[in-house]
Amino acid sequence: MPRGGAPKRPKDLRRTLRSFFSYLGHAKLSLLVVAVLVTISGAANLVGTYMIKPIVNSLVVGDIEGFLRSVKITALIYAAGVASCMGYTQTMVIAAQKVVFDIRRDLLAHIETLPLRFFDQTNRGDVMSYFTNDVDTISEALNNSFANLVQAVILAVGTLVLLFVLNWRLTLITVVFDVLIMLYVRFSSTRSKHFFSLQQDTLGTLDGYVEEMVAGQKVVKVFNRESRNLADFKSVNEDLRMAGTTAQTYAATMVPVTVCLTYANYAIVAVTGAILAIAGQTDVGSLASYLVFVRQAAMPFNQITQLGTFLLTALAGAERVFDVMGLKSELDEGTTLLVHDDKIGTDKTASGASGWAWQTRDGQHIPLAGDVRFHNVSFGYEPKTVVLKNLSLFAKPGQKIAFVGSTGAGKTTITNLINRFYDVDAGCITYDGIDVRDISKAALRRSLGIVLQDTHLFTGTIADNIRFGKLDATDDQVVKAAKIANADSFIRRLPNGYDTFVNSDGANLSQGQRQLLAIARAAVADPPVLILDEATSSIDTRTEWLIERGMDHLMEGRTVFVIAHRLSTVRNADAIMVLEHGKIIERGTHEELLAQKGEYYQLYTGSAELE
Repeated sequence: MPRGGAPKRPKDLRRTLRSFFSYLGHAKLSLLVVAVLVTISGAANLVGTYMIKPIVNSLVVGDIEGFLRSVKITALIYAAGVASCMGYTQTMVIAAQKVVFDIRRDLLAHIETLPLRFFDQTNRGDVMSYFTNDVDTISEALNNSFANLVQAVILAVGTLVLLFVLNWRLTLITVVFDVLIMLYVRFSSTRSKHFFSLQQDTLGTLDGYVEEMVAGQKVVKVFNRESRNLADFKSVNEDLRMAGTTAQTYAATMVPVTVCLTYANYAIVAVTGAILAIAGQTDVGSLASYLVFVRQAAMPFNQITQLGTFLLTALAGAERVFDVMGLKSELDEGTTLLVHDDKIGTDKTASGASGWAWQTRDGQHIPLAGDVRFHNVSFGYEPKTVVLKNLSLFAKPGQKIAFVGSTGAGKTTITNLINRFYDVDAGCITYDGIDVRDISKAALRRSLGIVLQDTHLFTGTIADNIRFGKLDATDDQVVKAAKIANADSFIRRLPNGYDTFVNSDGANLSQGQRQLLAIARAAVADPPVLILDEATSSIDTRTEWLIERGMDHLMEGRTVFVIAHRLSTVRNADAIMVLEHGKIIERGTHEELLAQKGEYYQLYTGSAELE
């Protein structure tokens, strides 16, 4: 559903209902109680109204004892109805929240298993709307509509039956008016729904425009766009006004027209009934009871129409949620696990992270060293677009490999393939001699530390964000990681040090500080392989120098892949690879590439630029 759009009816109602009822089954006992109590409440309403007949007839014939007995019975009936109503509303709230809790839990659990391609192709706002708009609509429908719809059906059927029982002649008149009311309600609902949908779409456009303009106020003011923006806003706002006015015009006529037809029906039935009573063809008690039923006869039919439409809208939101939950999870056929092996030793060696090994399916232990190799790898995000073409490279344990090249050359794609965010189309990637497709994704990613250009901090303290790289890290390990990243000094200057609260993705920190925390997060994970994707892009030159000193210690004995636009950050790499259109066009050390006076030389001396 586009942002701000009104959900339509479900495309596959049967499948959606099947999935929905499977969740209702989680609270089947509560729903059974609700069904019983709703039935009692509806029946009490019907029987209580019907009791007007014996009460009035008792007064007509002067039977005071019968009158008092009928009043007591009626009071007990209504008391039972009130108790049942209170019982089912409270039970329904508990059941609804249980169902919504299960849906949200399963939705997040499933989304976390989806491949990265899903998040590349889906707007963040759409993903959020699954948890907010769609699930909230389901919650609202369960809390306020489900039980009311059941009760409305009971009242509609019961009222119609009792009307025929009391006087079938007068009921023919009532049925005609009820049909007229339902036809108008349906017409009005259809028209107003169309314009309400248009209103929601326009409101979404308006919200997006305002959000965009507010976020870009600096640019707006620099280029003096205030007047033009206001004119554009007035145009969209006028569209919203027109859609809202038309929608409310149709919706506002529904109640007065219904009331008018109901009063007309009541007047005609009252006069006709009086004539029948005078003629002795009906008793006064039946007429009195009948007239009360007539006043409330249209209400349940209107409720069924309105609640039915609302429930279909809720099911449309449920269908979107179930569609996402039906997407295939990220495929992981890897069987090789990452285990701690005391036989390997506890001292860090040139072979990588000490004490860790790959455990193959047959139980063999292969020391985790950090030897990464690409063997004729080809890959494209789309079938017709090839990003990497027959790429081969190797990184021995402890080597620092740097990638440089223009935007779109394939630098970041290489790192995405190492951690299996995507799988290769051809060729293979080996890690310590093992095809990465044979390694469990959780184990593979546990062995990698990644620092991205776009840092992301989570709600919590500074220490919590560093500990995100290793959830069981001690306070000493957190501080040590911060010192490695040269983040300790600025953290201690914060009001609460490591307990300083971070919110809004680190809005209370500078971009450079956020980058330092991301590096510390990778450091605390202590991985054998590091991937640094523009890790120092948002840091000034002095801070970059301090970080490089700390990173030298962090990178010691580890395989490191570095992607950088600042060529000064890759001069000490063991190998620099220049990529262009998915191919390595140059490789060598900093000095070797300068001596070749090729693409790298032009980039380094400023003869060419990284686009």
